[in-house]
Amino acid sequence: MSFHAYLAQASTIVASLDGNTKIALLTGRDFWTTTPLPDHAVPSFVMSDGPHGLRHQDGSAGNLGLGGSLPATCFPTASALGATWDPELVERVGAAIGREAASQDVDVVLGPGLNIKRHPAGGRNFEYFSEDPLVSGVLAAAMVRGIQSQGVGACLKHYVANNQESDRFRLDTLVDERTLRELYLSGFETALTLSDPWMVMSSYNRLNGTHVGESEEMIHDILRSEFGFLGVVVSDWLAVSDRVRAVRAGLDLEMPSSGRTWEREISQALASGVLPRRTIDLACTRVVALALQVADARAQRATTVDLDAHHELARRAACAAAVLLTNDGILPLDASAHGTMAVIGAFAEHPRFQGAGSSHVNPTRVSRLLDALHSRGVDVSYAAGYDPATGDTTESLLAEATQVAADADVVVLHIGLPHNAESEGLDRPHLRLPKGHERLLGAVVGANPRTAVALSVGAPVEMPWADDAAAVLLTYLGGQASGEALADMLFGDAEPSGRLAESFPEAVFDLPADAHFADHPTQVEYREGLYVGYRFHDTFGIPARFAFGHGLGYTSFDFRDLHVSSSGRTHSVSVDVTNTSRRAGSAVVQVYVRDMKSTLYRPKHELKGFARVHLAAGATQTVTVDLDERAFAVYDARAGAWVVEEGDFEIRVGASSVDIRECSTITVQSTTKVCPGAAFAGSIANRTEFEDMLGHDIPPPAATLPFTRETLISDLGQTALGRVLRKTLIRVITARMGSGADDANAATVTALAQGIPLRALAMASGGRMSLRMLDAMVRLLNLGVRRERGA
Repeated sequence: MSFHAYLAQASTIVASLDGNTKIALLTGRDFWTTTPLPDHAVPSFVMSDGPHGLRHQDGSAGNLGLGGSLPATCFPTASALGATWDPELVERVGAAIGREAASQDVDVVLGPGLNIKRHPAGGRNFEYFSEDPLVSGVLAAAMVRGIQSQGVGACLKHYVANNQESDRFRLDTLVDERTLRELYLSGFETALTLSDPWMVMSSYNRLNGTHVGESEEMIHDILRSEFGFLGVVVSDWLAVSDRVRAVRAGLDLEMPSSGRTWEREISQALASGVLPRRTIDLACTRVVALALQVADARAQRATTVDLDAHHELARRAACAAAVLLTNDGILPLDASAHGTMAVIGAFAEHPRFQGAGSSHVNPTRVSRLLDALHSRGVDVSYAAGYDPATGDTTESLLAEATQVAADADVVVLHIGLPHNAESEGLDRPHLRLPKGHERLLGAVVGANPRTAVALSVGAPVEMPWADDAAAVLLTYLGGQASGEALADMLFGDAEPSGRLAESFPEAVFDLPADAHFADHPTQVEYREGLYVGYRFHDTFGIPARFAFGHGLGYTSFDFRDLHVSSSGRTHSVSVDVTNTSRRAGSAVVQVYVRDMKSTLYRPKHELKGFARVHLAAGATQTVTVDLDERAFAVYDARAGAWVVEEGDFEIRVGASSVDIRECSTITVQSTTKVCPGAAFAGSIANRTEFEDMLGHDIPPPAATLPFTRETLISDLGQTALGRVLRKTLIRVITARMGSGADDANAATVTALAQGIPLRALAMASGGRMSLRMLDAMVRLLNLGVRRERGA
């Protein structure tokens, strides 16, 4: 049955409901489930975290707890899957996640996430695919299709411009319309075009002054009317700050349950006409329609799971995601001639394979590099080198590692970022490895230059040391099978065939976004416009340390005979790809488009199509990538439309954004005129230029005093009374959130607790605190502010 049919059936049910029942439908029944209508055979449906593996709590953990989840396969994180550039593989991973969800009676998986990696220090970058909206949208759609092939819904998140973790509940993201359309909305549009997700989750942040979940422009006008999304829009957990405005905007379901917190305000808005009854009926209809769809899907699901097969899929995905950044020929190791081998680094024994926060999976098993090597019959000497939890080292650990390295013919040095360095709720303060890892690397490479570095990180790090090692193999966060996968790749049983879906900068200070990232508690300005990632590096000739699309693998490929044919508004780009090496391997054909002369400012070139191809040794295949009209378009903010400007465009086919192999120039016909728009001379706009881009003055950032419902718990430290309350609240909240969580999530729990707004106290109180009580508490806190200022 189509969703239109479920909507029609749901509309009849909603028409028979009284006002209080409708209001109850707008919020969850509890932390993970919706409100049922048993008299109408409308079930409650169950949601669960799961962008790279299911995190389904078993019911014993507290509502806010990060622990207590049932075992599930932990696949490589999205940053790793992004590096595969392989929609078919991502779809298979999605299907496995969907099947496990079905086996645990989960109806909707809260994923995938596809926010753009505006800045490499974003705390949740490991949960996102790419800095490029095309890669993000294509792979997110593949994940959605895979999950939903098992009769389980998927939920795209976090819509939209949610690109940092610091102050996320109240941060106002200022971004001009063209940048918003071309970078931050485009991936969602692509994903919605190529798939049909059951849900979309709105983000915590404000966008140009309005919470996204309360923005009629973002939800009603763009997501629904323009992008054609018919399903349920759900809030991120505790994200709703004004339920009346959210319903009016088109946000259907508030999660988790806020009980009757908003009942009075919604009822008053309905009575006064501020909230039309048709609007609340539409929200209820969409929620009921999804519940009816779930009920039918449950009857068709397969509930048996082959966890061994899923582990093997995770193993293959980890190899497809790993990126060989440098290699002097040391890799792959010759099993018969490598001599004595040393493995150094505690991650070989205590692997770093996922990030921290709500995506943290309780894996069904975990493979370790040392175990995988031993199972292959490989004798190795081992030194830990550092504390796996903190990354710290000691003189004793360094001395042991140096001696082990000096005594070996070849060394595998396993380093990266400790678990709590990449987490929901926290952005990284820098892009460096822990000092202990840097010291260890210097000592080991100094003792034995035949050292291959295996790097476990979820996002870019600065690598001034990359040329010192014989090879650098980026494993990203490779999931529960990462240990076995690394052994496969080291000895050449599998190829590290990933290509970077994000740029690794030489230094974070090179990036224009760095000037305005996590630099203010209530506001962030996207003054760099379109110049994010390779769009910046390639336009201004400031090379990344490792470019977007880069990856060596163990094979080499030749691209020849580029041909572009046009039919109507579609242009087919064909190129012959030949595997020139002695083994089978994979290449990613990347198609970039360059506007030779544009009225509006544009990056040097932009990715507009790609294809991954696997070829036997010596084989040749013609690879074709179709470019539609949108591949040549810009968003004309003054016209409020996507437009193509007539003229010459260069089609650039390459192996990375800086390794362009073949070019061809075509002329695109168009009768549309582009309105001259805002521009800036450098890579970052000054204040006047940015205001021209926005179309208005930069609004003053919100103050953190006086206290309001939106005040974060961390802000309470500004007064004596606030500090007493903050201490109590953090103790209570961390006790609940930390229930069942492991030590690796300790920093995450504290950060999440401090970042919660005061309104959440009422929303999560189970009816014990009303908004009136909250407002009274805020007034009392502000009396303390006035007294201290008076003193």
